[in-house]
Amino acid sequence: MELKRRGAFVVVGGAWVTVSEEYFGELADVIFVGEAESTWPEFLLDWQERRHRRRYEQSAPTDMTTVPAPRFELLKMQHYAFGSVQVSRGCPHQCEFCDIIVTFGRRPRLKTPDQLVAEVDALRAHGMPMSFIVDDNFIGNKKAIRPVLHALIAYQQRHGYPMSFFTEALLELAEDPELMRLMVEANINSVFVGIESPNERSLRETKKFQNVRPADGTILERLHRIQQAGIELMCGMIVGFDNDDAHVFEEHRRFVEQSRIPSAMVGLLTAIPKMPLHARLERERRLDPDDRPALGTNVVPLQMTREQLRDGYLQLLLDVTSPRAYFDRLDELYIDHRLPIATGMARYWRSHPLAAVWVQMRTLLISLVVCWRLLGGIADRALRREYRARLWGIVRARRSPTLTLNYLIRIAMHYHQHTVATNQAAGETQLFNSI
Repeated sequence: MELKRRGAFVVVGGAWVTVSEEYFGELADVIFVGEAESTWPEFLLDWQERRHRRRYEQSAPTDMTTVPAPRFELLKMQHYAFGSVQVSRGCPHQCEFCDIIVTFGRRPRLKTPDQLVAEVDALRAHGMPMSFIVDDNFIGNKKAIRPVLHALIAYQQRHGYPMSFFTEALLELAEDPELMRLMVEANINSVFVGIESPNERSLRETKKFQNVRPADGTILERLHRIQQAGIELMCGMIVGFDNDDAHVFEEHRRFVEQSRIPSAMVGLLTAIPKMPLHARLERERRLDPDDRPALGTNVVPLQMTREQLRDGYLQLLLDVTSPRAYFDRLDELYIDHRLPIATGMARYWRSHPLAAVWVQMRTLLISLVVCWRLLGGIADRALRREYRARLWGIVRARRSPTLTLNYLIRIAMHYHQHTVATNQAAGETQLFNSI
């Protein structure tokens, strides 16, 4: 709206306009639906000749092997905490609430190993030591991802492990020890996993069948298996399924506590247009047609009122982001169970001791700067004392500059999550569907 007020020519693309074109109304001059590797150049030519259309949509999914590397030199990379690369699009599963299978399809499409290595090398050339692999499911095609990982490992070993990575994957990662080993060797140290619910009935309801595999162990057992392999976890949780009643909030709180996962992103079930969930609830007349931010979701739950769902959700956010609960989980993971940190890189350092000393000294210096800036900027004295005490605890327990820096990053993540949760619960900010 502000851009239109200023008379700007507005072009909109991405996930939301793909599933809800009408949302933008007359605010956008041009919209792009779905992927845009072929339609964007087409639009630029049309725009140059002043004959552009209002709507562009590709007729076929993008061939990922033809996607060029991003031009990072056009960005001010010094202002970014980490870079981003993409290997694949698409997911073979059929979760009812998820937009990925509608937007990108159920057949994963991958870039070549050489493409990924070129993008990683470009990030390194811009001084970027960390990157998010933005795939919605990094292991959607387990066979095809292995050559990519082997190429990434070779690159890391060739250049002295200059990059660390984090990504997203499914819980079935726990069922493949070799794949976990390759990810650790490639220095993929953290993975976001969609758990959604500890309630098996809710998982079956939403067709999250890959999380319901008793032969492979319980969800908690599989999560702990990934952690033991040397991969730290973040997770996504959802409340508001048809099989959720008023007890679900305590079930989630207890599950998160037992998971040893510090950063649990909890959200309210929401029906996104064009998704199977949206179609089903529309048939059942259980969609709220009004945009009511105070309730946080357009879903009308079965076994509780919308106010109960909202209030239980907000209390759950407070519970899982409370300093004591968050850092108890973190310390159980780092101190009690001594989560292995960057073991692939550590193995390289053992055979390159001079490089190890240099990297550790640099990491220690970065940690000191981050600590000074982070703790110095927190006004809440009680929270600041908690952070200092917890940080000192990890320094005493495990004298590792890498781990110390990692812990400081977790402190920063906690400050964000805790602040958002407390502000929402107090009504000081609008209710968000996830933190």
